[in-house]
Amino acid sequence: MSSLLAAAPPAPEVPPHTGGLLLLLDGTAGLLTVAALGIVLLLVLIIKVRLQPFVALLAVSIAVGLSAGLSVTELFGTVQRSASVSMIESGMGGILGHVAIIIGLGTMLGAILEVSGGAEALSTRLLNLFGEKRAPLAMGLTGLIFGIPVFFDVGIFVLAPIVYAAAKRSGKSILLYCMPLLAGLSMTHAFLPPHPGPVAAAGLFKVDLGWVILMGIIVGIPAVLAAWAYAAWIGKRLFVPVPQDMLEAADEAKAAVAEERAARRAAARSTGAPDDTVTGKGSTTVATTTQPQPEDYAEQPVPLPTVFLIIGTPLLLILAATFSSIALDPSTFRSVVEFFGHPFVALTIALLMAYYLLGIRRGWSRKSLETVSTSSLKPVGNILLVVGAGGVFGAVLKGSGIADALADTFNDVGLPVIVLAYLISVVLRVAQGSATVAIVTTAGIVVPLVEGQDLSQAHLALIIMAISAGSIFASHVNDGGFWIVAKYFGISERDTLKSWTVLETVLSVAGFTMAAALSVFI
Repeated sequence: MSSLLAAAPPAPEVPPHTGGLLLLLDGTAGLLTVAALGIVLLLVLIIKVRLQPFVALLAVSIAVGLSAGLSVTELFGTVQRSASVSMIESGMGGILGHVAIIIGLGTMLGAILEVSGGAEALSTRLLNLFGEKRAPLAMGLTGLIFGIPVFFDVGIFVLAPIVYAAAKRSGKSILLYCMPLLAGLSMTHAFLPPHPGPVAAAGLFKVDLGWVILMGIIVGIPAVLAAWAYAAWIGKRLFVPVPQDMLEAADEAKAAVAEERAARRAAARSTGAPDDTVTGKGSTTVATTTQPQPEDYAEQPVPLPTVFLIIGTPLLLILAATFSSIALDPSTFRSVVEFFGHPFVALTIALLMAYYLLGIRRGWSRKSLETVSTSSLKPVGNILLVVGAGGVFGAVLKGSGIADALADTFNDVGLPVIVLAYLISVVLRVAQGSATVAIVTTAGIVVPLVEGQDLSQAHLALIIMAISAGSIFASHVNDGGFWIVAKYFGISERDTLKSWTVLETVLSVAGFTMAAALSVFI
C-alpha cells in the first residue's frame, strides 16, 4: 500500500491564494489593487468613520487578507490545536513580544522622573545657566533631554508652566519659548527609543535598538537644530501672548500646594516637632517627632546629575552592547556587556535607579511608587494595541503575497527604498494624522522591500529614521498633537499652522535629508 502511494504522481501545484478579489483580477495587478483598496479603506475608517485606529487596522487586515485569498484558517487558525498558525496571533504577538516590555518600562521611568520634579529641576538649572537672553535654547535643551523618557504630550503638560513663566517674565511671544521645547520633545518622540514609533519599527525590521539610538542621535540632532532655527525666526515675527487662563491655573495650583505645606508645618508644630521636618542637603535640622513625607521632599530640587545619570544609563548600556558584538570577540566579558545592554535589562536597571534615587531616597513610600508606576501605564494600552494591529497588517501583507508584489513594483520604480519609505510615511501621516499608525503601516509595507538585500543594521536603522521623519510631517488639524499645542499654549489655529505645522515639517525634512545622505555611505 505504501509503495502504491509512493508511486502515485504528485498532485499539481495549486496557487496558494486565488480567492477574493483575485478571482476578478489575478496576479500582481490584483494584489496591488487589494493593497491600494486596503490603504484607502484604512484612511476612510480612521478619518471619516472616526473608528479607533486599533479596530480600523484590525478590520482592514482581515479584509485585505480575505480579499487576497487567504483562508479563514490561515487568518484565525482553528479551534482545535493543530499545525496551522493564526496569522493574526503571530503578527500581534511577534511585534508586541519585543515592544510591550520596552514601552512599559520606559513609560514607568518617565513617570517617576515627571512626578519627582526632575523636569523642573532640569529646566530651572538650564535657564539659570543660559540666562534670560538664551532662555529659548534652554527650553529646547530641556525638551530634548526630558523628552527621551517621557511621551510627547506628557512632556508638554509637565513643562508648559515653565514656558508660561519664562514668557511672562520676558514679555515676549510664547512661541519663542514653546517652539524650541516642542521641537526637542518631537525629535525624541520620533527618532529615539523607548518611544513607541522607533521601537515598533525596530521590532518589525529586526534591528538592534543600539543602532536605532545611534542613528536617531546622528539624524535627530541636525534636524532639531534646523527646527530651533525656525523657532527663533517665527518667535520673533509672530507674537502670541501667554494664555491668562493657564497662568491663573498654574498660580492656583502653586497656591494650593503652598497652603497644604503650610498646614502640614502648622500641624507638626502643634505636636512639638520643629518647623523643618526634613533634613535637606547641607542642613543641620533633623526630624525628631514626625516622619518625613514625600511632599516635604518635593521642596528640595532634584540634583541635575541624578537626572542625567538615570536618563543616560540605559542609553549607554544599550549602545555598549550593540558595539561589543562588533568590536569584541566572543568572551565572558562580551556576554556580560550584552546582558546588561539588552533593552529589557538596561531599562529595568534605570527604573530601579529612579525608584531609589528619586523615590525611596527622597521619602517616597513603596505604595507611592506603585501608584505612580501603575497609573502611568493606563495610556499605554491604546498605543500597544495600535502597534500590535500594525504587526498584524504587516503579517497579512507578507502572508498573502501582497508584500512581494509591492516590492517588485517599487523596485521597478527605481527610487531608493529609503526615499520610498519616507514618501509612504508622509502620505499616511498627512492623510490620517497619527504618527504611530503611519510608522507601523509603512513598516509593514517596506520590510519586504529590504528582505534579501543584505542591508546592514546601520542602513536599516536609517530607513527607520526616514519612516519616523515622514511620520511627523506637517502636523495639522487631523493630528491630536496639533490641538494640544494650540489649546495648551493659547495659539490660534491659523498661527498654529504657521508655527507648529511648519516646525514639524522642517524637523521631518531635515531628518530625512540627513538619513538619506548617510545611507549613501553606510
